Amino acid sequence: MKKIKSALISVFYKDGLDEIVNMLAAAGVEIYSTGGTLSFIEELGHKAHSVESLTGYPSILGGRVKTLHPKVFGGILARRDNAGDIDQLGQYEIPEIDLVIVDLYPFESTVASTDDHAQIIEKIDIGGISLIRAAAKNYKDVAIVASRNQYGLLKDMLSAGGMALSEADRRRLATLAFAVSSHYDSAIFNYFNRQEGIPAFRYSADGGAHLRYGENPHQSASFFGDISKTFTQLWGKEISYNNMLDIDASLALIAEFDAPAFVVIKHNNACGAATRATVEEAWRDALAGDPVSAFGGVLACNREVDEQTAEQIDKIFFEVISAPSYSERALEILKSKKNRIILKLTGAPLPAVQFRSMLGGVAVQERDVKVGGVDSQMKCVTQAAVDPERVDDLIFANKIVKHSKSNAIVLAKNGMLLASGIGQTSRVDALRQAIAKAHSFDFDLRGAVMASDAFFPFADCVEIADKAGIKAVIQPGGSIRDNDSIEYCDKVGMAMVFTGLRHFKH
Repeated sequence: MKKIKSALISVFYKDGLDEIVNMLAAAGVEIYSTGGTLSFIEELGHKAHSVESLTGYPSILGGRVKTLHPKVFGGILARRDNAGDIDQLGQYEIPEIDLVIVDLYPFESTVASTDDHAQIIEKIDIGGISLIRAAAKNYKDVAIVASRNQYGLLKDMLSAGGMALSEADRRRLATLAFAVSSHYDSAIFNYFNRQEGIPAFRYSADGGAHLRYGENPHQSASFFGDISKTFTQLWGKEISYNNMLDIDASLALIAEFDAPAFVVIKHNNACGAATRATVEEAWRDALAGDPVSAFGGVLACNREVDEQTAEQIDKIFFEVISAPSYSERALEILKSKKNRIILKLTGAPLPAVQFRSMLGGVAVQERDVKVGGVDSQMKCVTQAAVDPERVDDLIFANKIVKHSKSNAIVLAKNGMLLASGIGQTSRVDALRQAIAKAHSFDFDLRGAVMASDAFFPFADCVEIADKAGIKAVIQPGGSIRDNDSIEYCDKVGMAMVFTGLRHFKH
C-alpha cells in the first residue's frame, strides 16, 4: 500500500472532479495543477501549487507547453526503491508525485463536430498523453487516472484504502490508462489516414460488454462499441451474440426501403419482406412469406409501429423488433412478453466499412451500398421488355438478394418476398430451393420475378424459372455464356435485365 501524499491534476472536463479534490485536500495531499484546473480547485476553497511555480517556466506557445518539464516528469517517473533516482530528485529539488489525474482534450468529439483542420489539430493532447504514459509506466509507485470516467473508481479505491492504494489498484489504473492512450492515438491516426490511406488497420472501441455466450453456449463472447448510437433498448432480456448478428442484418436490409416496409430475419437472411401502403399491411405480407421461419425471428420496420400492427405481431413468438418509434399502446402490447427485445432505432447511418477476422488477421472492405438497377443501369438484354409493373418488383427482389447469403436466388411478386434459396453451393440448387419453398406455401409463381446475386454460368436457371412461371429476371450478367441464357429467354418470351453489379455475400 502506498499513501497518496501528492497529486498532479490537469483535466479538460471538471465534471465530478470536485469530490476527488475534496477528498485529497481533506487528507492533506499536496496538489499541483494547471490553468483552468488550478482555478477550479481554488474556487472550491482549496490550496494548490501551479505547475509554473514548480518548473519556473510559464505556460508557453498558447498553452501547448505546460507540464513538459523534468521537474514534473522526474517526480512521476522516479523509482522510489532506486537510490540513484531519489538522490537526483533531491539534487534537482523535484517533488515526488504519487497520483496523476488527467482528462484529455476531446479530440474525437471535435472531429465529429467540425471540419476545421486547425481546430482539430489543437485538440491533439500532448502534455496529458505524456503524463498518462509516464505515470502508467511507473505504476509500482504512482497511480494514474486517465479519464473522468474513472473518477468514481478512484474515489472507491481511496475510500477503501484510507487514502492509500495497493499495487494491484495502481496496476489496474495503469491498464485503464493505456486503454485510454491507445484509443486516443488510434483516433488521431484514423483522422489523418482519411487522406493518406496508409495500409494500416487501427480500430479501437471502449465499453466492452460481456455477452451470455457466443454463437453456442460453450463459446465466450463480448461486444465492443457504442451500441446506443444505433438503438435504445426499451424492453426485454439481454441481447445475445446471435441476436446482434440478426439485428445487424435486419437493419442493413430495412435501410434499403423508402416505402413502409417490414422484414423478418432468421440466421442473417430474410425469410419475410414486404413493402405496402401501411405498416400493418407490410407486416401481414412479410409474415405470409414464411410464417414457419418467422417463429423466433428478428423483425425490423422503417415506420412507427401502431396499435393495430402490434396486435398482429403479438400473436407470434419472436426474439427482437426494431423500429424508429412505437405508439404508446403498441409498446404496451409488445411488452406483454418479458423477454421480448424491443429496440428504438436512432436513425444513425450504417458504418461505411466492414471488417472481420480471418486467418489470424483482419480483412476490411467498403460496405456494399449500391443496388443493381438503382445505382447502375438496368439494361434489358432480351427481345421481351420488362413490363412496367414488374420493374419495381425486380428492384425489390434485387435489394433482398443483395442481403442474402450466396449463392442466393430471390423470388418476389407485388412487393412481397415469396421465397428465397440461400447459402447454396450451386445457383441451380438455390433456385430449386426457392421454388420448392414457394410451392410449400401455395404461392403462385406465375408473373413473379427472379433476382440472382451473381451471373448464370449456364441457361439452366432461366429454364427452370420459366417452367415455374417466372416472367422477368434481374442479374448482374458477365458470364462467358450469357448468350445461352439470353437465347433461352428470347425463345420463351421471358424478359431479363443485366445490372453489371454483383452482390455476393458470405
